[in-house]
Amino acid sequence: MKGPAAYRHMARLIRFSFGFLFLLSSLSRSLQAAAPVDLGVDVLAKRQFRELQGKRVGLITNASGVNKNGISTLDLLRHAPGVRLTAIFAPEHGLYGTSWAGEKVDSLRDPQSGLPIYSLFGETRKPTPEMLREVDALVYDIQDIGCRSYTYISTLGLAMEAAGENGKEFFVLDRPNPLGGERYEGMPLDSRFRSFVGEWDIPYVYGLTPGELAKMIAGEQWIRKRPQLTVVPMNGWRRDMLWEDTRLLWVPPSPNIPRPESAFFYVLTGLLGEMSGVNNGVGTTLPFALVGSPELDPDGFARTMGQRQIPGAIFRPVRYRLFGKEARGRLFGGAQIHLWDPRRVPLVPTALTLLEEVNKALNGAPVAGMRAEDSSLFDKLCGTDAVRLALQQGRSVKDLWESWDSYLEEYRARRQKYLLYPEVAAPAPLGGVQGPPQAVGLEEAAVPKAVPVPANGGNR
Repeated sequence: MKGPAAYRHMARLIRFSFGFLFLLSSLSRSLQAAAPVDLGVDVLAKRQFRELQGKRVGLITNASGVNKNGISTLDLLRHAPGVRLTAIFAPEHGLYGTSWAGEKVDSLRDPQSGLPIYSLFGETRKPTPEMLREVDALVYDIQDIGCRSYTYISTLGLAMEAAGENGKEFFVLDRPNPLGGERYEGMPLDSRFRSFVGEWDIPYVYGLTPGELAKMIAGEQWIRKRPQLTVVPMNGWRRDMLWEDTRLLWVPPSPNIPRPESAFFYVLTGLLGEMSGVNNGVGTTLPFALVGSPELDPDGFARTMGQRQIPGAIFRPVRYRLFGKEARGRLFGGAQIHLWDPRRVPLVPTALTLLEEVNKALNGAPVAGMRAEDSSLFDKLCGTDAVRLALQQGRSVKDLWESWDSYLEEYRARRQKYLLYPEVAAPAPLGGVQGPPQAVGLEEAAVPKAVPVPANGGNR
C-alpha cells in the first residue's frame, strides 16, 4: 500500500491505538475507583487531615505507604494544608525498600524535600529524643504481612514507646492484613527468646491489622510508656477479606514480598531459610514459594508432601538455580508450593511439616549443620527453642501445635477488645478447615486422618 491511502490507513491505526490506550486507562481508573476499601490514609485525607492540623509531623513509612490510588503518604503529608512534615523514619529495608533483610540502614536526607530520614534499623531501633525534637506527632503508615517475625510491628511498638516517653502523639493509619483478619496460628512467644524478630506476646500468625495491634500493645502495657494513641481505621474492610478482595494496589513492603500471596509463602517457608543447606526461594523469582536443596530429590519430596494432603496446597517437583555468580553451577531440587485455596491452608502446621520433612529427607543435616548464630536466630524467629529441639530429637512436630491450642484460645479472648472490625461469623472449631481457620493447631487441619502414619514418626 502506497501514497495517500497508506497514510490514511496509518492515521486510522494511530487513532485506534490511542483510543484503545485511553479505554484501558479509563477502565483502570474505574476499577481503582471501585475499590471497596478506603485505607486509613484515604480516610484521613477525606477529613482534610484535620487531626494533624497545626502539628509538626514525623512519618514512619516506606514504599508501601501509599493511598488507594498509589500516591505516597509521604507526598500527601508534604502537601497537606496546615500540616508540617518535619522528619521521616524508615524501618528495616529502608524508605525505598532497597536494603536486604538484616542489612543496616543508614540515616540520610530525602532528595526531594531535604527532610532527614532517620533509620530505625541502624544505630537505633527506636526514635531518640533528638530525632523527635522537631516533632509533635508520629504517624505510622506501613503495609505489614501478619506474621510476628516480620519486623515492622516491632518498629511500630518501639516507636509508640518513644512517643510516650517524649510526650508525642501517635497516629496509626490502618491497613489490611493480607492473611485476613480471622486466622491466628502457631507458636507463643517464650519471653526468653524475645527479640526484634519477636517483640510481642502474640502468636506467629496473629490476625490483627496494624491499628488493632497498636491498640493491643498499648492496652496490654507491653511498652514502658504509652502515648496518646489515635488509630485512623479503614472504611469497607472486613476480616474475611484477602488482598484480592480489596482491589487495592500492592506495593512490596520489602524486596522478597513482591505479591500479596507472598505473605502466605513467608509464613510457610520463612523459617526454612535458617536451616543449613536449604533454600526457600529467596534468590529466585519465587521468593518463599520454593523449598529446595542441592541434595533434595524433587520427585520424592513433592510426593511426600502431596501424601500429606494439605488443604488448599499443591507441591510440584522442581529444579532451579539461584541468581548471582556465587550460585552458578548449583542445581537445587525440591518443590514449588502452589496455593489454590489460601484460606484453607493451615499455615503454621504446614510450615512445621515442611521443616520436619526437609530435615528428615536430608538425614537431619539441615538442623545438625546450623551454626550457633543460625540456631539462635531460628529460635528467636520461632519465639521458642521447642521447634528446633523437636527436629533435633526426631520428635513429631504435631505434638507441638497440639500443645498451643489453649494459648490460642486465650489469645482469641484477649484480642477481642482491640478489634476495630467485627468478626464476620462465629469462629470455626479448633482444627477446622471449613472457611478461614480461626485457631488452627490440630492434626486434622494439616493432615487428614486418611493419611497413613509413617513408621518413623511423621507428621501425624
